[in-house]
Amino acid sequence: MSRAFIFPGQGAQSIGMGRDLAESYPAARAVFQEVDEALGADLSGLIWEGEAEALTLTENAQPALMATSMAAIAALEAEGVVLRDAAGFVAGHSLGEYSALCAAGALGLADTARLLRIRGRAMQQAVPVGEGAMAALLGLDFATAAEVAHEAAQGEVCQAANDNDPGQVVVSGHKAAVERAVEIAKARGAKRAVLLPVSAPFHCALMQPAADAMEQALAEVRISAPAVPLIANVTAGAETDPARIRALLVAQVTGSVRWRESVMTLAASGVTETWEIGAGKALSGMIRRIDKTLASRTIGTAAEVVAAKTSLEGTA
Repeated sequence: MSRAFIFPGQGAQSIGMGRDLAESYPAARAVFQEVDEALGADLSGLIWEGEAEALTLTENAQPALMATSMAAIAALEAEGVVLRDAAGFVAGHSLGEYSALCAAGALGLADTARLLRIRGRAMQQAVPVGEGAMAALLGLDFATAAEVAHEAAQGEVCQAANDNDPGQVVVSGHKAAVERAVEIAKARGAKRAVLLPVSAPFHCALMQPAADAMEQALAEVRISAPAVPLIANVTAGAETDPARIRALLVAQVTGSVRWRESVMTLAASGVTETWEIGAGKALSGMIRRIDKTLASRTIGTAAEVVAAKTSLEGTA
């Protein structure tokens, strides 16, 4: 059996996430403390007792979700489960790629927190509020959704941003173009096509200013080879070279998240079981729709850490 540890992206956040991990495991609490210190802010207080609207802000949600995932990793390690032995691959959805790299030892925790704060702010500031949008097209395959985005662009930006699963593709770009894509998708037979409540048009060419900011930030951070290969968003292939990973993290800001293909790569590489580490269960739902033969479980609470211990002891 080969396993993959996978890490959620923005949208999985909720007030209170990770709190019981911190209360049950000193190592998990230490993760939140180190992230707070790295950011010079009480992010853990916001996560556990703040307002959902503030946690949802991109610059807060991104480091907060990473911290929760890493707290779960720390709790697993406290139970004797080591990633290198328990998993053969890591992968993450958008910001989750940073969590995956941190879990696999390629990035330090404090560096990861600071990078995600920069990434969140840069992505939010890249496009003035109201100029961009994203929409989920349900019931269309990726090729059709990409055609819809191309037809809707009409001189503006409209791209297939997230290839999430066989029936869910997210498009991103200028608001008017994305609104056109919604209507075109409905005419093409989409089951649903809806604008998403997001604050910026992620993973499209409009994010180039954010990509530039991340190129500068990443140039100043040490990246090591991960303990196990990363299945990267941009390539949907296994990556271990630090220089290439650095370049792919920059490309990821404007590039499509090839999640469906990433899961297919895991399955083709012999993975039979995925473990979603951190908040929520969104990725597990996508995986079931991509490949029903892949078992998918979640580790986001202290009880789930304890329940997972027996299954994860031993080699990947």
